[in-house]
Amino acid sequence: MERKVQVIPFEVVEQVEKVNEIPKGIEMIQAPKTWNQTKGEGITVAILDTGCDLTHPDLKERIAGGRNFTNDDNGNPDVYRDYNGHGTHVAGTIAAIQNNSGVVGVAPEANLLIIKVLDKNGSGQYEWIINGIYYAIEQKADIISMSLGGPEDVSELHEAIQEAVANNILVVCAAGNGGDGNASTDEFDYPGSYNEVISVGAVDLARSPSRFSNSNNEVDLVAPGEKILSTYLNGKYAVLSGTSMATPHVSGAMALVKNLANKSFERKLTEPELYAQLIKRTVPLGNSPKLEGNGIVYLTVTDQLSEILNNQVVPEEVKL
Repeated sequence: MERKVQVIPFEVVEQVEKVNEIPKGIEMIQAPKTWNQTKGEGITVAILDTGCDLTHPDLKERIAGGRNFTNDDNGNPDVYRDYNGHGTHVAGTIAAIQNNSGVVGVAPEANLLIIKVLDKNGSGQYEWIINGIYYAIEQKADIISMSLGGPEDVSELHEAIQEAVANNILVVCAAGNGGDGNASTDEFDYPGSYNEVISVGAVDLARSPSRFSNSNNEVDLVAPGEKILSTYLNGKYAVLSGTSMATPHVSGAMALVKNLANKSFERKLTEPELYAQLIKRTVPLGNSPKLEGNGIVYLTVTDQLSEILNNQVVPEEVKL
């Protein structure tokens, strides 16, 4: 199976040596306002990507293990180092630790399972990705995050994703960067266009749709995907743009939502129930559903609605 999947194209806006801030995208989705309730503790997010900078000071404490399915490092399964930068950037958005230095991820206490399925060039065989999904299932990951895609609908890939969902794993995928800014034209990338996945489109930091973001009727929601600051190679940081950058915002948000929802319902919710809890925490932006799905992820919207309702004065004539 020599057909290739690519890392979703992304733009490196700039690289920086040192930073100390909560990235704007993390704040936009209201993640810091949930940290008094959960920081993603106990949740494992499997990142299928180019590997990770395993010694990065913002990430090394969160890495719970991993595996290499590519030909890098002579195919050694135990070496899942990142030579590309993409996977490290994704990892930071999901779970960079809160250490008063560098950046902070959406779920700074979630565990990261680094599954390297794309090589140093950002390219991977479908077989590598399929094997990576099954490995995530074996390792009992809670969430699979995939900022990758290709134009081909490969049945074996679809079956692997269906198996993950059947095992109650939430699969979050980039919608793709083939957009033309026109909601009336469809652009499909896989696995992002499979109905079983949570397909993530991108908006900029002003909440406007990103021109490059794919539009189709399988887009579930959007998240910040332009000029996103996160971890990068050699302990550094970089600002990148792409639906690749939007996806980990949702993967991290899902780690928070899973803990919040399971606590609220006092039981473990199923994959469809958790998806519903995520969608409850979105706000429409007024664009075509093909561009934004249900809207932008906004983690505190349910709390804000409850507060509004609780503060409303009930008219005398309807009081019991």
